[in-house]
Amino acid sequence: MMEERANLMHMMKLSIKVLLQSALSLGRSLDAEHAPLQQFFVVMEHCLKHGLKVKKSFIGQNKSFFGPLELVEKLCPEASDIATSVRNLPELNEFYEPEALMMEEEGMVIVGLLVGLNVLDANLCLKGEDLDSQVGVIDFSLYLKDVQDLDGGKEHERITDVLDQKNYVEELNRHLSCTVGDLQTKIDGLEKTNSKLQEELSAATDRICSLQEEQQQLREQNELIRERSEKSVEITKQDTKVELDTYKQTRQGLDEMYSDVWKQLKEEKKVRLELEKELELQIGMKTEMEIAMKLLEKDTHEKQDTLVALRQQLEEVKAINLQMFHKAQNAESSLQQKNEAITSFEGKTNQVMSSMKQMEERLQHSERARQGAEERSHKLQQELGGRISALQRQLSQLHEQCSSLEKELKSEKEHRQALQRELQREKDTSSLLRTELQQVEGLKKELRELQDEKAELQKICEEQEQALQEMGLHLSQSKLKMEDIKEVNQALKGHAWLKDDEATHCRQCEKEFSISRRKHHCRNCGHIFCNTCSSNELALPSYPKPVRVCDGCHTLLLQRCSSTAS
Repeated sequence: MMEERANLMHMMKLSIKVLLQSALSLGRSLDAEHAPLQQFFVVMEHCLKHGLKVKKSFIGQNKSFFGPLELVEKLCPEASDIATSVRNLPELNEFYEPEALMMEEEGMVIVGLLVGLNVLDANLCLKGEDLDSQVGVIDFSLYLKDVQDLDGGKEHERITDVLDQKNYVEELNRHLSCTVGDLQTKIDGLEKTNSKLQEELSAATDRICSLQEEQQQLREQNELIRERSEKSVEITKQDTKVELDTYKQTRQGLDEMYSDVWKQLKEEKKVRLELEKELELQIGMKTEMEIAMKLLEKDTHEKQDTLVALRQQLEEVKAINLQMFHKAQNAESSLQQKNEAITSFEGKTNQVMSSMKQMEERLQHSERARQGAEERSHKLQQELGGRISALQRQLSQLHEQCSSLEKELKSEKEHRQALQRELQREKDTSSLLRTELQQVEGLKKELRELQDEKAELQKICEEQEQALQEMGLHLSQSKLKMEDIKEVNQALKGHAWLKDDEATHCRQCEKEFSISRRKHHCRNCGHIFCNTCSSNELALPSYPKPVRVCDGCHTLLLQRCSSTAS
C-alpha cells in the first residue's frame, strides 16, 4: 500500500507538471479534448478510487471522481482550507480503508498540488455521458520522455523522473490485470445470458404450437361470425332505410325553423341598431349632465366658502360692536365724573364768593391773590370745555359707526337670503338630474335584457346547426359501414380459403414450395402464395389490424380506397 500511494502521488505530480507546461505554452486556456487535461482527470480518478470500499460509496455506481470534487468545492470555498477539510471529514472513514491515499499524508500533498491549478483556465462541458464513459487507462506516452528533454539539468532530478516512470509502468500493469479480471466476469455473464436465451427459445417454440391450435379454433369461430354478420347486415339495411326517412322529415322541419329564426334575427338586429343610437344620445346627455353637476358643485363650494367668510366677518363686527358699547359706557361714566367735578367746582366758587363778600374788607390787601385765583379758575374752565367738546365729538363718531354697521348687517342679511334662494334652485335642478339618471339606468336594464334574449336566440341557432352537422356525420358513417359490410360479404361469398395440401406451387410466380420457400395465405382472396408475392399488409373490414395480402389484392384494394376517397 505504501508503494501504491507513492506511485500515485508521483503520477499526480507528473500529470500536473505536464498540464501546467502545456497550458503555459498554449496561453493558459485549455479545451476538453486536450490530451494532458484528460490524462490529469484519469490520474485523479485513480487517486480517488485508491482504498475505496466496495459496499459504501459516496461517488456512485460508476465511481467517478467528479462527485467528490464538487463536494470539496462546496465544503471548502477557499483553496487554502482544502487540506484541513479533507483531513477533518467525519464520513471518509466509512467510505475509505484506513491505508487509503485520501486518509494519509499523500492525500494532503495532492490537495496542495491541486491548488496550483488555479492558474489555468479550462473550457469544459461535463455531461452524464462523459462521466459514464471515462477513460480508465493512463497514457504514459506523454510522460515517458528522453532524459535529455527534461527541464532540469541536474542528475538527481533525472533519476527521480526515471523512477517515477518505472512506478507508472508498474501501476499500469496492475490496472491491466484488473481489466482482465473484469473481462472474465463479463464473459461469465454473457454465457449465463446465452443459456437463458436458449431456454426462452424453447418456450417460444411451445408458444408457437399453442398459437397454431388457437388459430384452428379461431377459424371455426370465424365461420360462426360470418353467418351472424349476414343476418346483421339485413337488419342494418332496414334500420338505415327508416333512419333516412326520419332524417328527411327532420331536415325539412329544421329548414323551416332556420328560416323563421333568420327573419327574427334580422328584426332584432334592426332593433339593436336603433337602441344603440338611443344609447349614444343618452350617453351624450349623461356626459353633459355630469359636466353641469360638476360646475354646480364648484359653485356650491365657492358659495359655501363665501358664507363662511361672511359669518367670520359678522362675528368680527359683533366683537367690534361690543368693544364700542364698552367704550361708550366708559365715556358716559367719565362724563358723570366730570359733571360731579364741575358741580363741586361751582360749590367751591360759591364758597369763594361768600368768602369774598365776607372779606371785602380784605380785598384791597388780597387783590393780587384774587386776580391769580381768577386766572387759574378761567384756565380750568377752558380746559374743562375742551375736554367736553372732544368727548362730544367721539360720541358722534361712535353713533355714525353704529349706523354704518347696522346698514352693513342689513345688506349681509339680504345677500344671505339671495344665496339661500340660489341653493334651493340648485337642489331642485340636482333632483331633476337624479330622476333623469334613474330613467337612463332603466333604459340600460332594458338594453341588457334585449341583449340576453339575443344571446339565447344565437345559442338556439348554434345548437340547431350542431344537430344538423351531427345528423350528416351519422348518415356518412352509416353509408361507410354499409360499404364495408358489402365488401365483407363479397369477400366471404366470392373467395374460398384453400387448404395447405391443395397448393404445391405459388399462384403468382408458380414456384414450387419448399423448406426455404414457405406457404402464406392471402387474407382477402384465400389463395396460397410465397413470401415475396404476399409481403404487403393492409387493414381489411373483417380484420381490425393490418394482415398479409397478395400483390394483386393489394393493388385492387388501393384503387378502391383512392376511388372512395375522391
